[in-house]
Amino acid sequence: MKILTIIGARPQFIKAAPVALTIASHNRRCQKQIIQIIIHTGQHYNKNMSDIFFKGMEIPAPDYNLGIHNCSHGSMTGRMLEQIERIILKEKPDVVLVYGDTNSTLAGALAAAKLQITVSHIEAGLRSFNRRMPEEINRILTDHVSDILFAPTTTAMNNILNEGIGIDKIYLVGDVMYDVALYYAHKAEQRSRILARLGVQPGGYILATVHRAENTDVPQRLRVIFEALREASKEIPIVLPLHPRTRKALRKEKMIDQISGRVLIITPVSYLDMIMLEKNARLIVTDSGGVQKEAFFYRVPCVTLREETEWLELVDLGWNKLVAPDDSSKIVKTILSHIDKVGNEGNPFGEGRAAEAIVHTLYSLLGSK
Repeated sequence: MKILTIIGARPQFIKAAPVALTIASHNRRCQKQIIQIIIHTGQHYNKNMSDIFFKGMEIPAPDYNLGIHNCSHGSMTGRMLEQIERIILKEKPDVVLVYGDTNSTLAGALAAAKLQITVSHIEAGLRSFNRRMPEEINRILTDHVSDILFAPTTTAMNNILNEGIGIDKIYLVGDVMYDVALYYAHKAEQRSRILARLGVQPGGYILATVHRAENTDVPQRLRVIFEALREASKEIPIVLPLHPRTRKALRKEKMIDQISGRVLIITPVSYLDMIMLEKNARLIVTDSGGVQKEAFFYRVPCVTLREETEWLELVDLGWNKLVAPDDSSKIVKTILSHIDKVGNEGNPFGEGRAAEAIVHTLYSLLGSK
């Protein structure tokens, strides 16, 4: 069986890691091998957003690196679609495996579907029900051209069923990111020295991440968010690994030098360093879907700078609080009131064996090829 895996952004590198490890384990145990060909579209092209994840997470080096980045959604998706199609025709995989909700996801799914190659979508069924978000369009379209849909939660599975996709295509496997959290948490404790390097103490800071286009590319929202972070940092220090897109937006608006107080701006960090920052934060403030979940995995309260989330389970359990980024004083109030907030216990993301279920399912369905 030959799998063509398409990744291009930081969250996808993380999600691909346990699947790659499970494939490697299968190949050590079984005579009939699984061949995995990896395409890196280049969507996250900064070395600190890409290379350090391959090095730190035991992901095989990409077989193809398309280097497509720094262009509009339409241009990026179209260029990816064209180049992925050529590779599919050359490699002739049995299945194309896509992750999440990026332009890389949609381009890979469309290229495979048009060539009548089986499409499998990991993290299928997520919905924010906000079609202004490019990610929401990518999710919906990818699910509807996929042949094998791996849902991380019951809510995600029900979303797919409600859109008329047959139950025979859906597999409820749990969340691969929970696999990652369990596998890499101990490694982070052993290897990461980020807290000492930054001079911060466990429980002595807020961790913040801001990268979504709807926040970075709208000057008013960007200003509101960073005014709030600056104000909140007067009460407790804030560590901010700054995404390249966000840095560029702040410079364009001449705001980067205005972030005073105790906001410690750092470059993007490795995944193991990020785990340590997340595990030891007193609170996490983010607009990232993945970081919301990681906060929950480590039982750290989270404030999400969005009007909606695809991870409603975390809001329902009380670990995540949504706040619209339209009023800095409201954001500050939400941040300070949510520090040390403890939600309810629950286990919506499975038992940490999603990658095993995914590889087993693919092999069972396609292993004879």
